Amino acid sequence: MKTDQWAPPCNSRCNNKYTAVTQIPWRIFCKKGCDADGETWEGCLGECDEMCYKDPVFKNQKWSSYIDRSPGSASYSEECFRACISGCAYKFDVPQEKTSEVHSREPKPEPEATRTKRVIAEPPGRTTDNDEIANTSA
Repeated sequence: MKTDQWAPPCNSRCNNKYTAVTQIPWRIFCKKGCDADGETWEGCLGECDEMCYKDPVFKNQKWSSYIDRSPGSASYSEECFRACISGCAYKFDVPQEKTSEVHSREPKPEPEATRTKRVIAEPPGRTTDNDEIANTSA
């Protein structure tokens, strides 16, 4: 039995478009476009934008964009967006010509890495004076 017989039509079209092993991530994002919750073409595009571009997870905390699960680099984000809107186009029967007219948002500059000093807390009541450390090995 071929997968086309039991896979949803939209997902099957994603499988056919992104067949190479190196295209597996884009196949997945295409299928996410097929399965997006958006009720309209525009809603689906908004979900692709949200999924493929890094945004801060916590409001006004730029560093938190590092924990966003989008692809990361600008080129990967663009590829993700293109694959996702392909899935949206399959879902809403939008011609491929119209997908090429859709422009993704400009990638935001990556947040500056801020270094923080790691603080290791000692358990309460424990001291680490050199006099208390045994000079023997176990």
